[in-house]
Amino acid sequence: MSALAHGSPRVSAHLAVLAGDGIGPEVTAQAVRVLRAVAEAYGHIFELEPALVGGAAIDATGAPLPPETLALCQRADAVLFGAIGGPRWGPSDKVRPEQGLLALRKGLGLFANLRPVTVNPRLAAASPLKPELLAGVDLVVVRELTGGLYFGEKRRDAASAFDACVYTVPEIERVVRVAARLAQRRKKRLTSVDKANVLETSRLWRETAERVVRTEFPDVALEHQLVDSCAMLLVTRPAAFDVIVTENMFGDILTDEASVLAGSIGLLPSASLGEGPRGLYEPIHGSAPDIAGKGIANPYGTILSAAMLLRLSLGLAPEAAVVEAAVADALARGVLTADLTRERPVGTEEAGTAVIHALKRLAV
Repeated sequence: MSALAHGSPRVSAHLAVLAGDGIGPEVTAQAVRVLRAVAEAYGHIFELEPALVGGAAIDATGAPLPPETLALCQRADAVLFGAIGGPRWGPSDKVRPEQGLLALRKGLGLFANLRPVTVNPRLAAASPLKPELLAGVDLVVVRELTGGLYFGEKRRDAASAFDACVYTVPEIERVVRVAARLAQRRKKRLTSVDKANVLETSRLWRETAERVVRTEFPDVALEHQLVDSCAMLLVTRPAAFDVIVTENMFGDILTDEASVLAGSIGLLPSASLGEGPRGLYEPIHGSAPDIAGKGIANPYGTILSAAMLLRLSLGLAPEAAVVEAAVADALARGVLTADLTRERPVGTEEAGTAVIHALKRLAV
């Protein structure tokens, strides 16, 4: 690309790259290639600095989030994250890779996780749902990230175990505001998901969401759904949803369910945001240790996460749109990884190369 494309004003950004474990390094490498191609095409300067996290960090330092990694992320303009975990680090281990990600979210004040779900027409057959159910699906789940069961007090003895689910009014207010602002820019429809017929935290959630939307976002239509009902509706009438907001564990489960709408969990990106522009961007899939090192992992979710990074942390909306269009172009041309097709699937690097070639054509 000899001539610079017309995009946003020139930006210089420092980006932390935390590849993690399993397929994390493989898919992250492709997103880094795409970010470098964006910088070349549009005249930006991206300094990409790697650091250890998760199981790789435990092996090297004994800690899932070394202090130097957290310090790097706190200095950076944004964080690109791969995946963590694997069979080497069991759920009963005192030190586990997942603790690194939870600590990083807490350390950066990232309380809202945005997970968009759309369906590429080329991939409708990859979903287990009927094609007619997938028409018009375009939704975003906003998941609260730093409260609830995952962060509550935990106790265990020989006969019992205890996990506390705790939410405060300010925690609920801030994530509902993020979701409502997003709904204002979309179809002005917000679904708040809880379990208010059983849980006291959910009753507080519902009352707080109702008050915030009614008083601060009167143009947004709010509905409430119980989490079990929402799970059913996501696979029976998914196009009815626009923006969904929910607590930590419910959001974790519902977004994995929603991934089947797109055809593969490997396609879906996410952004974890706080009060400022800094965010953490990662695919929603795990480390997939069974295919790690084979060069067959789907990098599209990570590349689309990099697009969210460009838009939300760096303010480069035109560049983000070109990356998203380049992924769509690659999919439309049939550049499909093994999770998307059984007929002549491509490898991780080939998929990344297809996106870069499309980006070069589209970045004008």
